[in-house]
Amino acid sequence: MQRKTLMTNRLSELISSLQASISILNKQDIQTAANTIGQYVETANKSLIHLGDDCAAIPDGDSYLLLAAEGIWPQLVNQAPWFAGWCAIMVNISDIAAMGGTPIAVVDTLWSQSTTASTPLWQGMQAAAQAYNVPIVGGHTNCHSPYNGLAVAILGRAQQLITSFDACPGDHLVMVVNMAGSYYGDYPFWNAATTAEPDLLQQHIALLPKLAESGLCTAGKDISMGGLVGTTLMLAEASGVGAILNLDLIPHPPNVSWHKWLTSFPSFGFLLSSPPGNLAKIQALFQPHGLTCKAVGKITPDSQVILQQAEEQQLFWNLNQSLTGFKK
Repeated sequence: MQRKTLMTNRLSELISSLQASISILNKQDIQTAANTIGQYVETANKSLIHLGDDCAAIPDGDSYLLLAAEGIWPQLVNQAPWFAGWCAIMVNISDIAAMGGTPIAVVDTLWSQSTTASTPLWQGMQAAAQAYNVPIVGGHTNCHSPYNGLAVAILGRAQQLITSFDACPGDHLVMVVNMAGSYYGDYPFWNAATTAEPDLLQQHIALLPKLAESGLCTAGKDISMGGLVGTTLMLAEASGVGAILNLDLIPHPPNVSWHKWLTSFPSFGFLLSSPPGNLAKIQALFQPHGLTCKAVGKITPDSQVILQQAEEQQLFWNLNQSLTGFKK
């Protein structure tokens, strides 16, 4: 009884800390976009684009153009500019891959206080662009700004989509992650990319279009700055479902707190929703490449996201309270 009480208290404390995490609460800023633009927009040829996914999927003949952009955390730009430049490319490529796409090219918007301040940002961006074989083809540069800032936009293409909107009750939640990394300084970034061989980085990204074309998963997202727990919330909200995330099943680096790991951005990390019978086939796609692929929970028919540890389950978030505001 005492052990169960201790477990209950620890889970309650973890949930409280996660609910107060800035990386999750900042996702609520996305509501400003949902409230302004709405859930759908029309293209010039009257095609509908469902908003709120990792990329905008624009119908283009028998495939889709994918368009996305990411602004980089100002603290990272100022304190670790080379890594900020690398991340600006990497996170956009991850968005394209999350929807089953292949990246085509990126453009950047760079503001710096001097040409000297811009140099490590450029070096990081160019290093990642070369490693992933995705060129920087233009953008905007200003080296007379009162501050340093960086954003990157990306164009890609997909034959078949993995969206955030089709997770189904009964599906497994499947985590795919490269555990062959370590934290980048004190930042919540699990770095399995900057020292990896370019061929390996490109092979890993190329697996997501194969997954999309296989039809093995119903929905998915890249694990973003909200970490695994924030991404679970966004996936459930987008699909109009609930979820149970089981801590006992989650791949976890040793000697890292649950709070830190659950709110970390992995350099290669995706959360998928898949019928249970497809799990072995999905694992067969990723595991031969040194990637960890495990079922870590399930999709439920309600609007609650639950965290589970041992036999203890507690409510983390009721999605009747919006997170991003984008939903099915």
